[in-house]
Amino acid sequence: MDNEVTRSFSHVVSRRQVLWGLGSAALAAGAPAAEPEVDARVVARNDAALDNLLRAQITDPRNARLGGVPDDYLMYHAGSAGGLIETAAASWIVPHSKHHGVPEILDRIRLAAQFLERSQTPEGNIDLLSTNFNSPPDTGFVVHNVAIAKIYGAEEVLRALRPFLVKAAGGMSTGGVHTPNHRWVVSSALAQVNDVFPDAAYTRRIAQWLAEGIDIDEDGQFIERSTVTYNTVTDRAFTVLAAKLKRPELFDPVRRNLRAMMYLLHPDGEVVTEVSKRQDQFVRGTMAGYWFPLNYLALHDGDRQFAALARGLGPEHARLSAQLEYPELAGPLPQSEALPEDYEKWFGAVGLARIRRGRWDATMVLKDSSRFFSARNGGAVVNAVRFATSFFGKGQFVPDTCVKEGAKDVFRQSLTAARTGAERGLQELWCAEAPATPVAGVQARAVGDGGRAQERVRASLAVERDSGSSAGGRNQFARERQVGRLPAGAARRGRVDLR
Repeated sequence: MDNEVTRSFSHVVSRRQVLWGLGSAALAAGAPAAEPEVDARVVARNDAALDNLLRAQITDPRNARLGGVPDDYLMYHAGSAGGLIETAAASWIVPHSKHHGVPEILDRIRLAAQFLERSQTPEGNIDLLSTNFNSPPDTGFVVHNVAIAKIYGAEEVLRALRPFLVKAAGGMSTGGVHTPNHRWVVSSALAQVNDVFPDAAYTRRIAQWLAEGIDIDEDGQFIERSTVTYNTVTDRAFTVLAAKLKRPELFDPVRRNLRAMMYLLHPDGEVVTEVSKRQDQFVRGTMAGYWFPLNYLALHDGDRQFAALARGLGPEHARLSAQLEYPELAGPLPQSEALPEDYEKWFGAVGLARIRRGRWDATMVLKDSSRFFSARNGGAVVNAVRFATSFFGKGQFVPDTCVKEGAKDVFRQSLTAARTGAERGLQELWCAEAPATPVAGVQARAVGDGGRAQERVRASLAVERDSGSSAGGRNQFARERQVGRLPAGAARRGRVDLR
């Protein structure tokens, strides 16, 4: 959208105008009394995204991938076609989109919907071509895209989507999942399909997943602890479930997670990812993926801190389709309240501690990680601190515990080793090769008659675990005495040269 058009609408499109394109489905969703607003910049961004998708979509009827959209690796995933449907339907409905009511857009939606149907297995599921096949949860991710279009109320769109949605819901209402968050992906997708084409089997399956219990701990983290990726997926799923099923108690895990996230932000807004158990561990990311649950709960609860986080994301992370499906998102956010900037917060269940002092912050991984400390002060960043007893050795410090002792945080690691045959053999060997005339203090230490015999003669880890690789070809150390270059298996053959 050009600047002249953007200025003419003052960056705002009235919900009343949006309702011109909505049918009975949108009205059934219950528009609030006040007129929500859709930011025209969001409309323009959606239009630009649609332009790219339309250019990429296959329209040649001779092509077996007709209606599909390639990804960066030229693979034609069902999810890409679903994304086109979500984006195209939003622009086709909004009166001030340049694509509003254009017949070709509806034709493109139909092509993508037919591609989705051809992508389904007999059970109704789709394949994630890179890894998951006949997969209910990956079907759920696609339904999240296409089911949003239902509220637009256009019979043509609903007619195009119905075959895929009904068959997909059948697969999701009987099939399983791969990871914990997939339960909630499937459940929220079923809730969306049920909103359009009600079926008791869908809500029954949702109830079965919810009966397993929600996997959130006392620290407000879901079991995967994925602060950039899967937290956002789970928060969105529970927000949808609470709204669609009219079960406000399902907002509670979302609130708890969002509240915890306030203490997992660096001063510049980057998310702390050391806590993650998934592929986003130690990667850089922002709160952009939390746009939907943050905005929804900021408005639903009147929460000023959630509003502050939501404002920080701005319109550039808003989804037009979500604003249309949930018109309450267009309401004005509450006044912002400052986020915590001076705190020491321990996440005991997660094993993480966070310290913030204005523009300075630190993260401590309390156990089971060699990257146990990081710190930032403005633009100066120490991404990780770790140390080891030797550069080539196995002695990396991996704390078992971290405890507070006064003003200090003390990391500890405890290592134990059994008295092995190699260690006993080393002592026996020393006795056998000792000179006939004892050298004062040396043989006593070797045979164990001295006060520090055990310390002096104890074999190093390298000798103790000698497998022919750790001892071969490199200088090793047995406590305070250097072990010469040892041939492979030297400790077992009864030769060792202590110099």
